[in-house]
Amino acid sequence: MANFNQQNQHVVNQVNAERVDVINFGAIQNKAELVTELRNLLSEVSRANQAGNIKEDISVDVESHIRKAVIEIEKPQPKKNQILEHLDGAKKLLEGLTSATSFVSALMQAIKIVGSLFL
Repeated sequence: MANFNQQNQHVVNQVNAERVDVINFGAIQNKAELVTELRNLLSEVSRANQAGNIKEDISVDVESHIRKAVIEIEKPQPKKNQILEHLDGAKKLLEGLTSATSFVSALMQAIKIVGSLFL
């Protein structure tokens, strides 16, 4: 177990999102796997909200963006630009939150995957 010296530190809104590392955008090879990982991310954002680590209004907006991305991905002819717009919107909402750095990293990976899966 790691020990951390946290003396004299002033940290606002920090969360150790233990389960975000379960989300693995690096292994995605198709749309179905992307949808599964985005749904996992939705669950973790909701969990962070319930724990009080992400404000409810931000969580609702982030979840909405991710859900809209999933809806678009599942369409017969998904539009890459709309998927990217929604994922980027979710990322921007979380970027200023110290507590959400792991979510921002996950969304950046998802955006990269969308770039390679959808032409």
